[in-house]
Amino acid sequence: VMPKTENIYSRNWSVDNPKAVILLVHGLAEHTERYHAIGNYLTVNQYSVMAIDLPGHGRSGGVPGHIDQFSNYRTAIRQLHKTASQKYPNTPIFLLGHSMGGLISTQLLLDHQKLFQGALLSGAAIETPQEPPAWQTNIIKLISKIAPTLGLLKLDASGISRDPNVVKAYMNDPLVYKGKLSARFLVEMSSAMDDCKVRTKKIKLPILIMHGGNDLITKPEGSSYLYEHISSTDKTLKIYDGLYHEIFNEPEAQNIYADIISWLDSHT
Repeated sequence: VMPKTENIYSRNWSVDNPKAVILLVHGLAEHTERYHAIGNYLTVNQYSVMAIDLPGHGRSGGVPGHIDQFSNYRTAIRQLHKTASQKYPNTPIFLLGHSMGGLISTQLLLDHQKLFQGALLSGAAIETPQEPPAWQTNIIKLISKIAPTLGLLKLDASGISRDPNVVKAYMNDPLVYKGKLSARFLVEMSSAMDDCKVRTKKIKLPILIMHGGNDLITKPEGSSYLYEHISSTDKTLKIYDGLYHEIFNEPEAQNIYADIISWLDSHT
């Protein structure tokens, strides 16, 4: 369990003598408990998983729908890495990020890729379908300075999965945030996306990039952009035809888990 200085909730799926440790970074508005299926699947295949609820998410402290600076997320994941390397010395550590967690992971790799053996991204938030027009962006930036916590935008959850039970469970989950996202949060997330696009070529480590072909929440083009612009010689792009945003919660999830294991096994 991590030190409670930041009041960060941690969740582990552990095995003895794992082949590697996977640091899991969840998406916007959600939390780690939603990753139970993949967490269990990884442990069955001899991988340990360590995760936290990001600041302002799930059971962790912070303001839901808001962040003062996007780097607070990266700081929390670096702390998780420190905990992981103490708990599992001399064990390879991989980063697995979904959606906004994929954006956080990508930005972390720009400056700290030496910490990891490789990375896996799912539906990384590098491009969003609803880019606001320039005049709106300027207003959001202004509001972010004057009233940073003012809520501006709500997420639409219907696009997370083709399985109606997944959408229903998400909507009924008390730990999922369903309120508005703050002006400061929107500006911070948007500038993180820009940063990743500008500095992509710095990334050289082995990477598996996955995206649902029919993802309406984050654009598959964002993952294609990453794939094309990173410097990694060992890189794989998998666009899963017809799948929605949460590929781990789609009816085809077992196939994707199997793809993840075969990629990890070939890198450990």
